[in-house]
Amino acid sequence: MAPTPQPAVAGVKKQEVSLYQFFAPGGVLSRTHPAYEFRRGQLQMAQAVELALEEKRHLIVEAGTGTGKTLAYLVPVIRSGKRVIISTGTKNLQEQLFHKDIPFLEQALFPEGEGRLNVCYMKGRNNYLCRKKLYDLTGQPVLSGLEEIEHYRAIAAWEKTTQTGDRAELAELPEASALWHKIDASSDACIGQKCSSWDKCFITEMHRRAMESDIIIVNHHLFFADLSIKQQAEYAPDAGILPEVGAVIFDEAHELEDVAGSYFGVSVSNGRVEELCRDVEASLQRNHMLSASISGALKSLRERAMFFFALLPQGEGRFSFENRRDFLEENGDEFTSLQQSFTRLNSELENLPSKPEEVFNFARRAQELQVQFGFLMESEDANTVFWIERRRGGRDKLNVYLQATPIDVAPILKTCLFDKLECAVLTSATLAVGGGFEYMRRRLGLEHTRESVLPSHFDYENQALLYVPPDLPDPRTPQFAAKAADRIRRLLEITRGRAFVLFTSYAQMNDVYQRLLGELDFPMLLQGDAPKSALLEEFRLTPNAVLFATSSFWQGVDVQGEQLSCVIIDRLPFAVPSDPVVAARVKSIDAEGGNAFFQYQVPAAVITLKQGFGRLIRSLHDRGLLVLLDNRILKKQYGRVFVESLPNYRKTTEMRQVEEFFGAS
Repeated sequence: MAPTPQPAVAGVKKQEVSLYQFFAPGGVLSRTHPAYEFRRGQLQMAQAVELALEEKRHLIVEAGTGTGKTLAYLVPVIRSGKRVIISTGTKNLQEQLFHKDIPFLEQALFPEGEGRLNVCYMKGRNNYLCRKKLYDLTGQPVLSGLEEIEHYRAIAAWEKTTQTGDRAELAELPEASALWHKIDASSDACIGQKCSSWDKCFITEMHRRAMESDIIIVNHHLFFADLSIKQQAEYAPDAGILPEVGAVIFDEAHELEDVAGSYFGVSVSNGRVEELCRDVEASLQRNHMLSASISGALKSLRERAMFFFALLPQGEGRFSFENRRDFLEENGDEFTSLQQSFTRLNSELENLPSKPEEVFNFARRAQELQVQFGFLMESEDANTVFWIERRRGGRDKLNVYLQATPIDVAPILKTCLFDKLECAVLTSATLAVGGGFEYMRRRLGLEHTRESVLPSHFDYENQALLYVPPDLPDPRTPQFAAKAADRIRRLLEITRGRAFVLFTSYAQMNDVYQRLLGELDFPMLLQGDAPKSALLEEFRLTPNAVLFATSSFWQGVDVQGEQLSCVIIDRLPFAVPSDPVVAARVKSIDAEGGNAFFQYQVPAAVITLKQGFGRLIRSLHDRGLLVLLDNRILKKQYGRVFVESLPNYRKTTEMRQVEEFFGAS
């Protein structure tokens, strides 16, 4: 007869339940979770996190899909009694933690309601409503079109009842709403404690909740935006909105280098200059303070900025701006004129008598832009790559961005994050390359770290078949698209659709999609035809659908069951070598005597491939086919690194085995 559980475990205080009592068969989790299965990897991960928190050491842990990572770090965090930030890759994961995992744990650990967890969840400021901006809009003739007026009415009614001010509550507001941008709480227009709506401010309230919480759930973008503000303010006590904590858990940690790079860099655009001019104009008109001299200063700034951005080197997409010195020699006067326009606007604003508080904010923004333009055009920082990006905006407007990104974020992260934190836990299903973490440690500046690679809970050998066609041409050749389209059609006939076809470029995606249009008997969905969430929903609800997509569908997408039975990837996902940031990193590693291809390009592609293939098997009952149409994985020396880094899928180069795999299903 099985021993009866001790009553102490049922009504436990949070510190009293050991990890074993919680996760093991017959433990708390088995009695409270309807789909409980004992997962050895989950208990091992929880023990590793608990040890890291106790020893105040950093931990890097790869836990395959299906391990149950969130509970594996939440339970030791709760037991530790420390204040902890959990930073995730997406808002979806934040919402899952806050609305699903935390309430479940509260119920499991405190069934009598005798304990409460102090938890809050924070997003970037532009997700929240600014009450002052909303009130200032009332009766102002700045709403353009009936749609904006309708949105305004809906938001004004919601503002009276919302507790959080989070736009996610406004399901009917379209993602691309132009009005939201005018009334969100982004920091540009924030005047802090001097604001008339300070007491009722949603950001103030969020900050207060964070100060009172033991667990603060954020996403990587907010975390690094906050860290970069603190770094610029040299860690002044009131800088940033995240409180000091004992530890940080980074979930989806494979994204950290890219996100950190974007926040430790500098970016200016023609849109940012125009926004400043528009805000100054609207505010001074509202306060009846728009003089001829300020109008002149704004006109001058607009013209000089337009002229300067038009002079920048031409090019599509992202490209490097290596010849800044030559550019300045030729166009130095125009750059000086732009900088003088900022100075002029600044002094006009400072000379305004008895000015409203927001005017000080405009002067700060003008100074900040001036300093950033100076850095972007004149800095000689060796660890920075300077580049330009042109993007089409709404109404066919061309947005031009002038950017600076750190080539190597490792030294920055080491000094301003890992050296300052007691304990950082980095976890993801895809962190290891060839079974080790050397790549991640080197890219992120992690030292003295405990490491752990935990096997997945899934039986990959029986659940998944990986097919690589040995006879297709190299994906870099012109013959590839036609042959790949033929092979994809044949594979989809065997799988009866039910597939993601993932590409490394939009051009290749559109080419293959067009070739198969009318050739397939299955519903075909194409990325870009609808928002990502709508496409996913349509895929889930449409029998035998095939979705053609690029990078944003390679990760963070979860479709369980037979609906997704096949993932086809066109080629090994090496980053575009001409991308300015990638090119600068390659050049830097090679210049230091390293081998950028094996130290950087191959490992980065391995992690991306693992992410893409990770879409297929999402539960113990999933079964399906993985296809890589790029046989360099079989023929090139570096292919072995990819093969050794992937889970233990059954592998084949024969179409017959693909047919048998589905014939038996």
